[in-house]
Amino acid sequence: MRPLYLERNLKEIEEKAEKLYKRLFNCDLCPRNCRIDRSKNVGICKTGIDVRIASFNLHFGEEPPITGYNGSGTIFFSGCNLLCLFCQNYPISHLNSGNIYSFEELAEIMIKLQNEGAHNINLVTPTHVLPQFLISLVIAIKKGLKIPIVWNSSGYEKKEVIEELDGIVDIYMPDFKYCDEDLSFKLSGAKDYFYWAKEAIGEMVRQVGNLVMDEDGVALRGVLIRHLVLPGNVSNSKKVLKFIRDNFGKDVYLSLMSQYHPAYKTVNIPPFDRFITRSEYEEVLNYAVEIGLTNGYRQGVPL
Repeated sequence: MRPLYLERNLKEIEEKAEKLYKRLFNCDLCPRNCRIDRSKNVGICKTGIDVRIASFNLHFGEEPPITGYNGSGTIFFSGCNLLCLFCQNYPISHLNSGNIYSFEELAEIMIKLQNEGAHNINLVTPTHVLPQFLISLVIAIKKGLKIPIVWNSSGYEKKEVIEELDGIVDIYMPDFKYCDEDLSFKLSGAKDYFYWAKEAIGEMVRQVGNLVMDEDGVALRGVLIRHLVLPGNVSNSKKVLKFIRDNFGKDVYLSLMSQYHPAYKTVNIPPFDRFITRSEYEEVLNYAVEIGLTNGYRQGVPL
């Protein structure tokens, strides 16, 4: 299967960028449907018409097929359309730290990361700046960008918007945070998270299938689903894993994360004011194996 980055159609990307950019003036790009003119104001994502970036670098902390041996060319976009209360990157997502970059400058960042040896361009929290990214991508491809694109998102997005990325994004790395509506409302203000995430991730799987790697174990295309185990909510994790198995199959790649720690607004909200326990993580991990989800990656077990 040829990687998508060898087949991208510039004219098609330009047309999609133009169509999606127009939606910023009555923004409905994500399930929040703020319907504001982002050239004049900001919605929940706290992002206007410009692209704000917190950092960009070769990142060595992603899953092995994304990091590879040279690192992932990671671009952290400021702002977020989900805004979880426990976000470990809250200065970037909630407080919107970062600097504004032009489309040409974003394209140059991608080229710079490629020249430094990045295996891919890893877009972290890109949902709210999709049109701006596509405009920059066209510029970058014309300048010689050839490496895969990774869509690293919260999973809270519209299927019909993800459909616009067909033939453009090589690797999808979405979170699948919640099946529990009360939990998603309490922690992310999004009671409808599961409704949107299941459809969006299903579209990602339809587009690129399961993870495909080269002879060195570096990802070329496919889906890698992330799930963060939350304290006191093993049942939510099991529901998410069962849905993944039942709907996307046993061969899908999963990253089961244990890195939760109290951050930002959860420091005074039990049980989210504590780390997860070893027994919580192991129960979820054992359940994943029990139901056949054995492709993927685990983190260190908490103390």
